[in-house]
Amino acid sequence: MRTFTVPLGIDLRRSLAPLVSSAQDPTIRLRPDEVVRATWTPDGPATVHIARRGPRTFAAQAHGDGAAWALDHAPALVGADDVLDGFDPGIHPTVARAHHQRRDLRIVRTGTVWGLLAATILAQRVTGGEAARAWTRLVRGHGSPAPGPYGLRLPPTPQACGAIEDHTWHRLGVERSRAAAVRSAARHAAKLESALALPREARLRAFCLVPGIGPWTAELALRSAAGDPDAVEVGDFHVKNQVAWNLAGRPRGTDEEMLGLLEPFAGHRGRVVRLIGSAGQRPPAFGPRLRVVPVDRL
Repeated sequence: MRTFTVPLGIDLRRSLAPLVSSAQDPTIRLRPDEVVRATWTPDGPATVHIARRGPRTFAAQAHGDGAAWALDHAPALVGADDVLDGFDPGIHPTVARAHHQRRDLRIVRTGTVWGLLAATILAQRVTGGEAARAWTRLVRGHGSPAPGPYGLRLPPTPQACGAIEDHTWHRLGVERSRAAAVRSAARHAAKLESALALPREARLRAFCLVPGIGPWTAELALRSAAGDPDAVEVGDFHVKNQVAWNLAGRPRGTDEEMLGLLEPFAGHRGRVVRLIGSAGQRPPAFGPRLRVVPVDRL
């Protein structure tokens, strides 16, 4: 067991929410005062359990071949190395209010990318519910039991994902284009893990060179994998409208308008997106709800 103290307050549930696809996610268990997460580390599989022991004190224990690595990275996993240098929420009253309400919201850093990236690819161009079901089915069907007594499962390895055939992806609820993107990422998984150590623009280019990975996927995965507070998911259907509504009072916006509104917060644009998403107002909805037909029923 290892105990550590963090410099800023941390809301575990909200800070680690981007790592959870749904309440049924087999790779993680998140509670207000503890998290248990199964992952692949550079040293092998690991399950890490982090529990709050005081307002800014946590205790971590880990299991598996990657236990030492997981313990070393436990503070970053809960956002302990997230810094607010250069962030001025007072630039905009909505951001100032959201920051006041969510001052314990941290940008976390997992230190590895594969599981996050695979789950993010599965979220391309589908609803959150569809993505969560596909991820849960993938992990339960092709992952492996995680070390430790928690009953979690490890994400399937790149090799396992690369071997899944199209008809099996279809049963998982994943159409051919997303399946191809996961296989492509799996072939380049080692290079993408190495790219985490690159400067922001270089690692973003490295990710976007992989077929099936565009700016939306790269930015969203890297925000949590690399702990990047400036990552903005350009191309998201909802985020640009949410930013336009909260920062400019416009119910709809474009990616270009979103980036312009976020420019005063350069270096922390992703933090602003997360704050608005957590404590901001939803833009007005127009039109009927889309009827979603799961891929596996087509």
